[in-house]
Amino acid sequence: MLSNRALTIKPSPTLAVTAKAAQLKAEGKDIIGLGAGEPDFDTPDHIKEAAKKAIDAGFTKYTAVGGTVGLKNAVIAKLKRDNNLEYKANEVVVGVGGKQCIFNMILATINDGDEVVIPAPYWVSYADIVEIAGGVPKLVFAGIEQGFKITPAQLEAAITPKTKMFMINSPSNPTGAVYTKEELAALGEVLLKHPNILVATDDIYEHINLTGVPFVNIVNACPALKDRTVVLNGVSKAYSMTGWRIGFAAGPAKLIDVMTNLQSQSTSNPTSISQVAAEAALSGDQGCLVPMVNAFRERNEFVFKALNAVPTIQCLKAEGAFYAFVDARKAIEKLAAAGKIKAANDLELTAYLLEAGVAVVPGSAFGAEGYFRISFATSMGNLEKACERIAKALS
Repeated sequence: MLSNRALTIKPSPTLAVTAKAAQLKAEGKDIIGLGAGEPDFDTPDHIKEAAKKAIDAGFTKYTAVGGTVGLKNAVIAKLKRDNNLEYKANEVVVGVGGKQCIFNMILATINDGDEVVIPAPYWVSYADIVEIAGGVPKLVFAGIEQGFKITPAQLEAAITPKTKMFMINSPSNPTGAVYTKEELAALGEVLLKHPNILVATDDIYEHINLTGVPFVNIVNACPALKDRTVVLNGVSKAYSMTGWRIGFAAGPAKLIDVMTNLQSQSTSNPTSISQVAAEAALSGDQGCLVPMVNAFRERNEFVFKALNAVPTIQCLKAEGAFYAFVDARKAIEKLAAAGKIKAANDLELTAYLLEAGVAVVPGSAFGAEGYFRISFATSMGNLEKACERIAKALS
């Protein structure tokens, strides 16, 4: 009855954790959910006002499949202003969230057996989307010992005659790691030796900058890659617009055209009203980002200190995004030896922490067994209670 392709799809672990936490809360249990990668701030007022005006003006019909002229122009202007990258309208497509842009890009490029090199830990959907398209995820692991960043030697070793694409996400979900311009340039030098490999850079956390060091992506670091790179981004994280579902991609015109055709047969255009809101976000006063980023920096400092005070776990300070990726291998070993968890793995650990009143996502969901991810996109009060509960459960 069901297709083999459909049966390869696994539910999103992050959404599953969030749903489980919501269910337990509804049952009256005191659960602090640290699973969702979603800013806890409201969408800025000027963005909401633009959407309201669009509704009142009757802008509620179909638009062009790949995005309105106004929003495409705003994307082009943003990429020039923030990233010093120049694109034309036929090199840009707007999708129903960044995830759809990634999905369409993979479906447009990957044939059965093609390999996609993905640094791990990785965002949960990358590998699954590659598998849906019939491709093979080639995971390259970089643990806490190397700052969650792969080396040029690792990238070179992962490339085979079947390699079709290299995907990079910096700032990273789940680790918060950010590649420097020099590190990206070194990876770029490897890719320049393999001219048939496409490059995808997921920059969705670009503006959640926790260090103040200017953002760069792999095209900035290695401009010669531009003609075979897709730059992926959106408004969800920076402007707290996760529910508005607007992402965008910029890249080679031929690929963007195929991605647009795929979209025409699935969702058609992104929501008309959301596109107006996204145009206001990209074109309006960027000062609205400052209070959110400042809050994330404060929370990052607190979480880093609180979690590293627990003897059996450790984490690095995030440089971008709003996640702490915690090495819990010692804690898992200790809890298993004491009989507090049934098996020595991160699934058992996260179940144990849920019983302690904290919902986190197991590292294995991101290709990193023995770790767990917490989102600090929640109030300081919640983080204080959550870290206290984690410390108590693991002490």
